[in-house]
Amino acid sequence: MSSGEGEKKAPEEGGAPGIILPKPRISLMTRLRNWFLAGIIVTAPIGLTVYFVVVIIEAIDRNVRSLIPHGYEFETLVPSLPVGIPGLGVIAAVLILTVIGFLATNFLGRSLLSLGEQLVGRMPIVRGLYSGLKQIFETVFSQSGQSFRQVALVPWPAKGSWTVAFVTADETGEIGRRLGRDLVTCYVPTTPNPTGGYMVYFERDDIIHLDMSVDQAMKLIISCGVIVPADKVGSLIEGKSEAAVEAPRGK
Repeated sequence: MSSGEGEKKAPEEGGAPGIILPKPRISLMTRLRNWFLAGIIVTAPIGLTVYFVVVIIEAIDRNVRSLIPHGYEFETLVPSLPVGIPGLGVIAAVLILTVIGFLATNFLGRSLLSLGEQLVGRMPIVRGLYSGLKQIFETVFSQSGQSFRQVALVPWPAKGSWTVAFVTADETGEIGRRLGRDLVTCYVPTTPNPTGGYMVYFERDDIIHLDMSVDQAMKLIISCGVIVPADKVGSLIEGKSEAAVEAPRGK
């Protein structure tokens, strides 16, 4: 006799007869809660991204529009527009910075820039602020610089604890010489706001350089460790090991 879907299973010897329990029913409130949480997961990243972009654009618009002389605004030149166009300040800022960079790379622009730096260099407090900021931007935006481009694992806030940090400088100058140690300067960001953090000196042997990119490290910090970057190197090593084990078997 062939067994069908509707037949009951025979009880095993010495055991209780098999009982098929029905699937638990999900209540309406549970379904509504799951749908609500799914909606938050889908819309929250999009909404927050749009919000931050709009806030940044509006902030740039307000500051750049205040520099444009009255009567030369884009809306004034094109009066047929019913409403103002957001983002024109961003476009104007990009164009202005590009023109300034073009002028600064020419001979005349370099001469004027050098003259301005000489004037700033005679101001006691301003010259220190200007030289420090200039050096920071030149180092960060340098094509050959490694500042904030290397992710490392550092013992923080104490030995035995580890956190993600960014290597900012390999040379520590007088600080390393005074302490007589080979130190590395690192920036330890706070979670979930990486714009705040600490500048800490670590011994070179105490830090572990990571293969993850700066973007992946930022996602890890902002998400409080929820978004873990994939270990590409580890996966590659495991793949090679499995291939090496399977190779002799195939022979």
